[in-house]
Formats: sequence, structure tokens, C-alpha cells
Amino acid sequence: MKLIRQLQKIIKKIKIPSSSLQFQLTLELVILSVIGLGSVAFWAGWQMEQNLVAAHKQTLEYIAMRFPEQLEVYNEAESLETVIEKAISRVETSNLMVWVKNPQGQLLGQSSSLNNSLVEFQAVENTQQIPTKPQVVRFNGRDIVLCGTPLIVNGDMVGKLYLSQDITLDQQKLNFSLWRLFFISIVTVTVLVIAISYTISTGLKPLKKMSRVASTIKADDLSGAKLTLNQAPQEIIGLAQAFNEMLFRLSASWEQQRQFVGNVSHELRTPLTIVLGYLQSLLRRSDNLSTHQIQALETATAETERTIRMLEDLLDLARADSGNLHFHCQPLMLNTLVTEVAQMSQKVTDRTINLIITDEDVITCADQDRLQQVLINLVDNALKYSSPPQPIDIILEKCFPNALIHIRDYGIGISLAHQQRIFERFYRADDGMTRSRDGTGLGLALAKGMIEGMEGTIKVRSKPQEGSVFTISLPLWGE
Repeated sequence: MKLIRQLQKIIKKIKIPSSSLQFQLTLELVILSVIGLGSVAFWAGWQMEQNLVAAHKQTLEYIAMRFPEQLEVYNEAESLETVIEKAISRVETSNLMVWVKNPQGQLLGQSSSLNNSLVEFQAVENTQQIPTKPQVVRFNGRDIVLCGTPLIVNGDMVGKLYLSQDITLDQQKLNFSLWRLFFISIVTVTVLVIAISYTISTGLKPLKKMSRVASTIKADDLSGAKLTLNQAPQEIIGLAQAFNEMLFRLSASWEQQRQFVGNVSHELRTPLTIVLGYLQSLLRRSDNLSTHQIQALETATAETERTIRMLEDLLDLARADSGNLHFHCQPLMLNTLVTEVAQMSQKVTDRTINLIITDEDVITCADQDRLQQVLINLVDNALKYSSPPQPIDIILEKCFPNALIHIRDYGIGISLAHQQRIFERFYRADDGMTRSRDGTGLGLALAKGMIEGMEGTIKVRSKPQEGSVFTISLPLWGE
């Protein structure tokens, strides 16, 4: 588990989001690689240890088997103790210790190097049963292969043969090899993480490109948008083709929608204008009408005027979409235009409209009528969405290389979730405070289209219950 957590940290350092497909594929493949490498390393280490112990056990078994034969050879001419000493000296090494005891427990012979360690081995005999077959025993921090077998010479029970081989040094070398194998495995896994992550990232590049294209496509770009992949797997190429076909269908549908809106708006405007004319004529000749009838005519007239304004906005939007909304752009003194808008707005409201203008001349290239229409629309919105005691600020400033016009109110504000969409057509916040106000949801969309048609931008900053600031940015003339 610690290794898996380390791998997760390594992957995070490569800056792969944990929720991405690249992260999941990389983590899964790395885990499989770790399990595979870990299993091989564990099996190799276990096998090395088993081979080491088995080799020492076989050595002791061989010595125990051949030791009586050597005693039989020597026993013909010398005493048993002398023969045992010679046999022990023949098989002993620096790590292999041999001693023999008679059935009464008396020492008959021992390795020359056993004098300093005999007390320890006697302690081994006292604390545990010495196995007849070679076994690894941990004693005083050392690993010892130990066995004690009956010693039978010429059919007689002479005593018991004890064999002990210290394998501590070999075990330390093995442990060092195992740690080195573990370190190599960690390095290998790290290289695998980087290699797998790079390979998967390269394989997912077409999908990332598709995501970038999809996130940047706007309605006006549908006709020319196309995803081109030069090198990609066959499955992703098929997905890209389906994506391009979808863009083509969306473009055709969007074009049909724009044509439909434009045609319907154009066809309805004329009859509605005629209806409005008749309603206004009836109101002028309302001497013989009742109060209720006059109120009904006034309501019908107001709604007809509102519908005509909406149709005119739709026509302007349709013209902008098709590129037929023409702008008569020429050098324009914004100081004068902003002052005129403030004066016109002040005439139709008793609210305070503060005008804050820089002392410098601010000149831009724009269509005066359309820019004035946008500013009046923004001021009208500011009046609608703020309470009567609160003022409206119109601010003009020069911020090279742009001219900035701010329309600020101190009203209900706009939540962050709605700020991204208020420039969409017919979009209105689903809020009782905004739904209760008159509007079609086209004003800001039209304002955005007009400002962008004059090579400018329009943005909003707002906080609920603190008000909103709409900022128009236009390039300065001659800059």
C-alpha cells in the first residue's frame, strides 16, 4: 500500500488531474506493472534464499552421511577420540563447526575453532531440541544451520554428531542483493510511470485537441469549424469524422434557425405596425369609449409596441449573424455622446444619474446611433434593476489603448452563475426579482453584437445585492 501511495504522489507530480482518463489509465497500468514486477522480485528473492539455505543443508547432510565412513577407516589403528579428532579436522572450516558427544553427554571431539563458541552451542542444546535434519536457527543475532544426528560406527552407537554452519555473512549478502533488487524495482517502476504517462498522453492528444476545438467553437464559427487529425488511432479518426459531421449538421440547423427568425420577424413587423396604427387611432378617438375599453386599448397598444421592438431586435440580430448589419463607423467624441445619453436618460426619470467624465478628449471610431442605442439600453437596465433611491453612474475614462464606458448601478446584482449567460438571447435569470421586470432578453445580446461589430467588447462585474457594472471597451481613434 505504501508503494501505491508513493506512485500516486509521483503521478501527481507529473501534474495529471486525478479525474482524467490519462490518470486512471496510467495508474491502472502502473499498478499492474508494480504487481508484476513485485511478484517477480518477491519470487526471485524467496528462491535465492531457499537456494542458499538448501545448499548449506545439503552440505551438512553430506558431511553427516560421510562422517561415519571416515571413522570406520581410522578406527582400525587408533583410539576412537583420536579418530574423531582427525575426522573433524578433515571436514571443519571457518564457518563449519563439528563436535561429537557420547551417549552419556560427554564430549568426544570438537572443531578447533569451537572453544570460544562451545558455551553458546551448549546453550542452544539446553534451550531447544536440536533437529536431526539441518534447520536454520536464529541465535544471538546470527543465522546458523544446525543439526544433530546419531553417530553409528560398524553398527555400534558411538554417540551423537553435531554440525553447525554459520551462514550470517551469506545471509547479509543475500539481504543486500534483495535490497538492491528492491531499489532497481523502484527505479524501474518510476521509469515505467514516466514512460506510460508519456505514451498515454501522446495517445490522448487527439482527444485533447478535439476538446479544445469543441470548447472554442461559437455559433458563428460552426460553418468553418473542422477537426483535422493527421496521426491518430483509427477509432479516434472515426470519432473526429463523426464530430465534423455533427458540426456540419449544427451549422445547417443554426443557419436555418437564423433565416427563420429573420423571415418571421420581417413578415410580422409589417402587420403589427398596421395593428399598432389602428390601435393608436382608436385611442385618439376614444370620446365614446368606456374606461374599461380605453384601458384595454392602452394595454393592447403597449404590448404591440413591445412586440414590434422585439421583432426589430430580432431583425438586427439576424442581420448581425448574416453579416448584413452595417455600421457607419467614423471618429466619434465619446465625451459628447456620453453627456447626451445622460441628459436624455435624466429627462425620463427622476433618479439621479451621475456623470463622471475624464478631462481628456476621448475619441473612438464607432457608429454613433448604434452606440447610443447600446448605452441607452444599459442605462435603462440599470434603472430597472435598482431601487429608486439609488443613483446610476455613467463613467468615461481613457485607458490606453482603449476607451472605457462604465454603466454602474447599486441594485440587486447578478449572481456568478448567471453572469456567463446574460449575453445569450432570450436568457433571463430564473429569479422572481428579475422575472417581474419588463424585458425580452434580447437587449444585452443585441448590445454585445453591436459592440463587437464596432471591434469592441462588453463585460460585466457584479455581486448580488451590491449592484452591477457593465463596461464597454472601444479602441481609441488613431492608436
